[in-house]
Amino acid sequence: QHDTMLAWRGTLCSQVQIRRGTTLTTRYRNHVRANKLITQGVPFPDCGTIYRVRPRTTASAASAEDRPDVNFHFQTHEDLVTALHQLKGDPLESEGGRIVVYRGNPKAKLVIIGEGPGAEEDLQGEPFVGRSGQLLDKIVASVQLDRDRDVYVTNIVKRRPLNNRDPTIAEMEYYRPWLEEELRLVDPDVVMLAGRHAMKCLLGETQGITKVRGTWYEQGGRWWMPVFHPSYLLRNPQWKPGSPKAHMWGDINSVKRKLDELSGAHPAA
Repeated sequence: QHDTMLAWRGTLCSQVQIRRGTTLTTRYRNHVRANKLITQGVPFPDCGTIYRVRPRTTASAASAEDRPDVNFHFQTHEDLVTALHQLKGDPLESEGGRIVVYRGNPKAKLVIIGEGPGAEEDLQGEPFVGRSGQLLDKIVASVQLDRDRDVYVTNIVKRRPLNNRDPTIAEMEYYRPWLEEELRLVDPDVVMLAGRHAMKCLLGETQGITKVRGTWYEQGGRWWMPVFHPSYLLRNPQWKPGSPKAHMWGDINSVKRKLDELSGAHPAA
């Protein structure tokens, strides 16, 4: 393993270990926000492969300047939630949705992150409570995880985008400091990223989710896994080898094994 830190074109890149099945590969992830996309081939030491360094695209400079001067460091999770419910001037406020923060246990070792609230979530004030959320509860229950005790569920953007449209990069970047502080306070061991938007925003992964779902990323002292969003599973309900639901079954079992491994528990036979 190499702890090499590369300074390239003024951008600091660090090594991230990624585990796909039993094969350990190496990629570089950009940790510094860039105003435009740059791609450069970087040879990895002692390996003949060329890896691509692709800095994450971010919100425009104007949207960053428009963000209020907010202290994103809170003493408690409750303080963070209170501040979020008092949030004004955020980019989705004008679309009329309420602030939706989380459901579950703020001390859980598993966090699940989606892209944003939908209509039912906006109505009830909790994430993942519609049809997708009901399926998510069945998925975690299938490996003996309790939705209220063992899991913390949240989203990147904290209000519903109008008509359930996809959140923009600028919108996700605006709310991301809140989410990062949320993760610091909850301090999970494992993070499941439900859907491509959560994956791209938090891992900077540019490949499609069908290619990287089920892959373990280790960074920041946590283990991260992109998985299909439950809404995608609802649109693809068939169960057969290689189907989205079959992949999800494998992924949630991998998550449970990782939680057991990190806690020192013995997996159920």
